[in-house]
Amino acid sequence: MARARRTPLLAALAALAALVTAAAATLTLAGPALAAGATAAFTRTSDWGTGWEGRYTITNGGASTIAGWQVALTLPAGTTLGSYWDATVTSVGQRHTFTNRSWNGTLAPGASASFGFLATGSGLPTDCTLNGAPCGGGAPPTTPPPTTPPPTDPPNTGLPKHALIGYLHTSFANGAGYLRMADVPDDWDIINLAFGEPTSVTSGDIRFQLCPVAECPTVETEAQFTAAIRAKQQQGKKVLLSIGGQNGQVQLTTTAARDTFVRSVSAIIDRYGLDGLDIDFEGHSLYLNTGDTDFRNPTTPVVVNLISAIRTLRQRYGAGFVLTMAPETFFVQLGYQFYGSGPWGGQDPRAGSYLPVIHALRDILTVLHVQDYNSGPIVGLDGQYHTMGSADFHIAMTDMLLAGFPVAGNANAVFPALREDQVAFGAPSSTSAGNGYLAPAGVQQAVTCLVRGQNCGAYAPRSGTNPSFRGLMTWSINWDRYYSWEFRLHHGPFLEALP
Repeated sequence: MARARRTPLLAALAALAALVTAAAATLTLAGPALAAGATAAFTRTSDWGTGWEGRYTITNGGASTIAGWQVALTLPAGTTLGSYWDATVTSVGQRHTFTNRSWNGTLAPGASASFGFLATGSGLPTDCTLNGAPCGGGAPPTTPPPTTPPPTDPPNTGLPKHALIGYLHTSFANGAGYLRMADVPDDWDIINLAFGEPTSVTSGDIRFQLCPVAECPTVETEAQFTAAIRAKQQQGKKVLLSIGGQNGQVQLTTTAARDTFVRSVSAIIDRYGLDGLDIDFEGHSLYLNTGDTDFRNPTTPVVVNLISAIRTLRQRYGAGFVLTMAPETFFVQLGYQFYGSGPWGGQDPRAGSYLPVIHALRDILTVLHVQDYNSGPIVGLDGQYHTMGSADFHIAMTDMLLAGFPVAGNANAVFPALREDQVAFGAPSSTSAGNGYLAPAGVQQAVTCLVRGQNCGAYAPRSGTNPSFRGLMTWSINWDRYYSWEFRLHHGPFLEALP
């Protein structure tokens, strides 16, 4: 999301990645003594047929404190370990040992901690040990649950079926003028505060503040701002911290940066009582190291650490935590053609780099609203290039998320479709807001095609009809006000009228 109008990100793919090599070391660690009554219980939390997500919960049922824990397990042949969070891992073949992090290793009597991971394949873990002893209830069920995709019914998020989503220039003015939170019209269902930005690219230390008075003379006080957020929440609106934007490059290259990210973001959420987080990583925030070629099992630190950080935040705030993402087409739909630097190198390592993040977090993702603007032409599922600023572009780009697609053309690496309620698309509110502006009639043509299968033009959606399509996002609420609320006044009532 740009602070000012900018040129398209997509350009000719260039050799921007340097070859990164790492020696994979394995070791065996001695675990601390096991307190009597401690257990590690396994739960498969979701399953999409070709893979699944699992969680182990370590519970101290004894009378003394556990100073640390290790859970070792074996995955059967044909099942591979992918992303993981809230633990470190060492592996020897199919045997994987998960060790507590610094913040979740000490368990008082009755306390518990958990870690999670993704796996590709259908096999479930066996031979579980906790600090060298049997997990005692942590083994998976003898009769595995059926391998079916996640339920299609959307969770109860408190959002309307079709939502209007916008970004509010909270820390800057950007030519559109400052808009106080209390003056944001009630039509906006999700308000993304732009932006939380890092103290440096790799610090992970996110800061957020209201626009300085010198730039925004009408800025409210922090107390007034917080009170206005509460008023919006009482109306059922969601107010999120958006991190990144055009200027806020965030690279979680180390676990220390990841942990700092979690602490600093939590402090901001707590300070203002926010509902969750919007990830708007642009530029060079995400990329894939050479050799990281499987979106289902990422290895690049900036990707793995971001997934882990968001998982930790979700665990901290619970099921009510709202998570949205606003990647550019370069980082998502371009993955249909190119993924990272490619099997032989030479491609842009950022191509498709959001896909492993989306995939790993799909079970907790509320809405993905790709920026269908500031983009070059992108190939759709029909094999044709589609150009921004048209209903055709919105339809083709969104259909890819609703139907799923093979990554880099690999039929054995298909990015699975998201649920309808998890998908919206982003459009500029005006010609000043970004390249690719489309008048309201064109935007509504695209939504009508995606929802009802009508007025689709030359593109036939592979996903069919999508009655639970979530809605529309725009950059930005401020620019919309500057242009007499064209986006809000046209699309708010339109979305409400959809079945």
